[in-house]
Amino acid sequence: MKNSTKQLKVGVLLSYLTLGLSNLIALIYTPFMLRMMGQSEYGLYSLVASVVAYLTILDFGFGNAIVRYTAKYRAEGKVEDQYSLFGLFFILYSIIGVISFLLGLGLYFNIDFLFEQSMTGEELSKARVMVLLLVFNVALTFPLSVFSSVVVAYEKFIFHKFINLARVILQPCLMIPLLLVGYKAVGMVVLTTVLNIGTLLICCWYCFARLHVRLNFKNKHQGALLKEISSYSFYVFLTIIVDRAFWSTGQFILGMLSGTKDVAIYSIVVQFCNYYMSFSVAISGVFLPKMTQLIAEGCERKELSEMFIRIGRIQYLVMIYILFAFALFGRDFIYYWAGMDYHDVYPLAIMIMIPQTIPLIQNLGIAILQAQNRQRFRSFLNVAVSLISVFIGYELTKRYGIYGCAFATSVALFLGHGVILNWYYHTKIHLDLIYFWKQIFKLTIPAALCAFFMAMFMRWLSSSAFTVVLTEGILYSVMYVVFMWKWGCNEFEKNQIKVPLMALKTKIGF
Repeated sequence: MKNSTKQLKVGVLLSYLTLGLSNLIALIYTPFMLRMMGQSEYGLYSLVASVVAYLTILDFGFGNAIVRYTAKYRAEGKVEDQYSLFGLFFILYSIIGVISFLLGLGLYFNIDFLFEQSMTGEELSKARVMVLLLVFNVALTFPLSVFSSVVVAYEKFIFHKFINLARVILQPCLMIPLLLVGYKAVGMVVLTTVLNIGTLLICCWYCFARLHVRLNFKNKHQGALLKEISSYSFYVFLTIIVDRAFWSTGQFILGMLSGTKDVAIYSIVVQFCNYYMSFSVAISGVFLPKMTQLIAEGCERKELSEMFIRIGRIQYLVMIYILFAFALFGRDFIYYWAGMDYHDVYPLAIMIMIPQTIPLIQNLGIAILQAQNRQRFRSFLNVAVSLISVFIGYELTKRYGIYGCAFATSVALFLGHGVILNWYYHTKIHLDLIYFWKQIFKLTIPAALCAFFMAMFMRWLSSSAFTVVLTEGILYSVMYVVFMWKWGCNEFEKNQIKVPLMALKTKIGF
């Protein structure tokens, strides 16, 4: 138990270290990449990557099932059942890898049909090469991803997050020289493929060499196990489709109707939204094995509700700081970071990030649903909302361009996650959503006051010079900490900072 708690704490710490480095690297690397590649080339890369990403839905939610059922078997002490599970999924994923490769070849031979109206001949030629490389990447990723899921299921978060951290650092370090010698979108795809397969092979080695897992292919009960897991995974699979529709379909529609430049702009919007999302997932992402064990051990509903609210408050403290910071400084930041060609990113990102905040402070609820095997309603709800958003998004894009596309995504997020799913959490899962939103409102007041005073100060100062914006950002951060510490945080949240600081103070002898 002590080691598990350490893995959770250090795993979250490494997640935020990875996020911090990712964002720091993005500040330096992404503007360089955008200027070296050009808007059209970057849009081409983003479009191809988003289209090929549809093949990842062939995962069918099984990766999540590996984590859940491994945690369940570990809690029950069923070691051999774990090895049968791993063998079953290795076979299953190998078959899926072959299917994804064949489907990818079909995509490869239809590139001209899909995008000939919005792409030049040179862009179509590059797109075919990139599709082939990315399809190869996806096909190999499926069987190898079993071992990455096993590492997470065994709660080896330190190793897993460290590998992700190393990848974050290596990507720009290797890509910058390639850009300087003239490699652009194709070179980026090659590097992405090599790093992805390399990290998965390291996870494979760790499973066999350190965790001493085995693959059992001969268990006679594997058919019954697959039937049970398929029932669980089907709804996770529907959720994956929804996520893909939200974050990839917009680029696909724009690629068909508007061309690579609008795809480039929308890709940066999605990139900001993914950065925003990652700060929330860094906390909740390590809790699925823990939630599964708690529920398997007969955890009370009240305890689940309290954890949901506690983690939601911590997530909101981070998310509202980022949201208000982006609202205050995002326009100037994008100007310095990406250039005037990307000025539409600011309003488009704000349009999506506001409703996106709701699911990001409640995503522990997803872990609760998955641990209870009760994600059916959420999955069907999201599929319905997603289909509506895709249809509306296509029609609005034809009329209003990129803004229509973003508006459709924004409305779908609010209706699906902000209204209907909250009703389900409260009435069916019996999470206390009324008290949850009261707690969120208490945090919103000091955060909004801080942002208001900062906005008045910026209006009085009336300067967008880089040094001035940087100074304002530092001042806002200090004000936010003071406001939230005095009027926002409760004792539990304050202790998450005070206790480690006191321990550090003791260690260094102060």
